[in-house]
Amino acid sequence: MAVGKEIRTKIKSVENTKKITKAMEMVAASKMRKAQERMRSARPYADKIRNITAHLSGANPEYKSPYMRSGGAAKAIGFIVVSTDKGLCGGLNTNVLRAVTAKMNEVQAAGGKISAVAIGNKGFGFLNRIGAKVVSHVVQLGDAPQLDRLIGPVKVMLDAFVAGKLDAVHLCYTRFINTMKQEPMVEQLLPLSADRLEQSASEKQQYSWDYIYEPDAPTVIDELLTRYIEALVFQGVAENMASEQSARMVAMKAATDNAGTLIGELKLIYNKTRQAAITKELSEIVGGAAAISG
Repeated sequence: MAVGKEIRTKIKSVENTKKITKAMEMVAASKMRKAQERMRSARPYADKIRNITAHLSGANPEYKSPYMRSGGAAKAIGFIVVSTDKGLCGGLNTNVLRAVTAKMNEVQAAGGKISAVAIGNKGFGFLNRIGAKVVSHVVQLGDAPQLDRLIGPVKVMLDAFVAGKLDAVHLCYTRFINTMKQEPMVEQLLPLSADRLEQSASEKQQYSWDYIYEPDAPTVIDELLTRYIEALVFQGVAENMASEQSARMVAMKAATDNAGTLIGELKLIYNKTRQAAITKELSEIVGGAAAISG
């Protein structure tokens, strides 16, 4: 019964794996709810600062922020790539990094230069492997993103754009749609388009008052636009974290289900092997008895 012993060992091993994946599924489900709450709580701040910035920009048409400049063909493009620090979350990172690679190849085919900021360990490792120019990175963000840790890498891109070293900056992350669906996004962050700062009729009425600027309007507008861009990046990271926990929960549930199926198949094979061994032994006993009596 050496074969039966090997199968029993394999069954025990798969059962232990199933316990681990089930525990990871439950942990991911708990973290997913907290990540979704953080993601949703970040949205009102981003909407509020967008409305204030849009109103200020419209109230001072004579001043145009460098963040909203529109040039010709984009020859130097910056990418802020948001990924996860850990794996075991299905095709989440693969999908967004595939979208980033396609966009980078498109830029390079047109003769443009690329530089990147990596947020997350997986994206940082990927960008290094493909030989991309990584100007800054931040990893090990934990379960809750901290804005103060994101400001430094983002400021590198903002300063390069204001100085004219970059013609555009793209934000690459995974948008959370629901528990079963997450969508990879490559959005233009800079220059800020007029569509991003467009206000509805009710918003125009709500923010129709004027402001007293200290020290002056351009300084206030630029500072608010910087805060708004940082809020967009933070929202992207929060969306990515919610997507990560959802994808990990689904992946671990699938792994747990597959382990259960494999255990059932191994038990069936074990029972068949055991029955075959018993049948063989009975046949030998009956054959021996028949030979003696004959």
